[in-house]
Amino acid sequence: MNKTILILVEGQTEERFVKDVLNPELPGLWFVPTIVVTKEVVSGPNKKGGMTSYAKFKRDLFRLLKNTDKIITTMVDYYRLPDDFPGMENRPENASPEDRVTHVEQQICLDLSKPKNFLPYLSLHEFEACLFSSSTALPETVIATHPQEEKFRKMCEAVETPEMMNERPNQSPSKRILSIFPEYNKVIHGSTAAKRIGLENIRRACPHFDSWLHNLKKMAKPNV
Repeated sequence: MNKTILILVEGQTEERFVKDVLNPELPGLWFVPTIVVTKEVVSGPNKKGGMTSYAKFKRDLFRLLKNTDKIITTMVDYYRLPDDFPGMENRPENASPEDRVTHVEQQICLDLSKPKNFLPYLSLHEFEACLFSSSTALPETVIATHPQEEKFRKMCEAVETPEMMNERPNQSPSKRILSIFPEYNKVIHGSTAAKRIGLENIRRACPHFDSWLHNLKKMAKPNV
């Protein structure tokens, strides 16, 4: 039987990734995504997507945490995370990106009083990092030219792991992709390329992402 996991996601791309990649390729787990609400509208549908403040993130998270029989997690970009998130102001200096993002995740847990059924995940540094797990999938998805293919291949080979790409505005994964593929559309191309890469390949290339899924699997195991 699948263990249901309620996952708060940043936008439509992450929602599609959950439905198209995680659910088909992770037997035993079943993710139900909810896009964070950025503006509640009385007379119409709420506006969703994007991370504008910790208060809005926390509000939506509390709604999910009411489901005490479910595992609750998140999929939010660490890149440009609002400064009011717990742990952002006192991240360890001169530490690895993984240590810095883990610090923020831990502080979010502490701020929420460490719910036993909660495991936060922040993407290092954003969703697009996983697309560097393959040098061919994204170019195939956007129907790239040969020069574009070569530029992307060299960019992939230049980093130790996709998650090590830094968070400077012009060096983030999405900005690097757009510098080669101006036609790249996150919602249209992102999940499709990730599906072509395959979950196992992404896990091998992205240790922080892999650790998150590994820990969710552990949480989902029935108590003996």
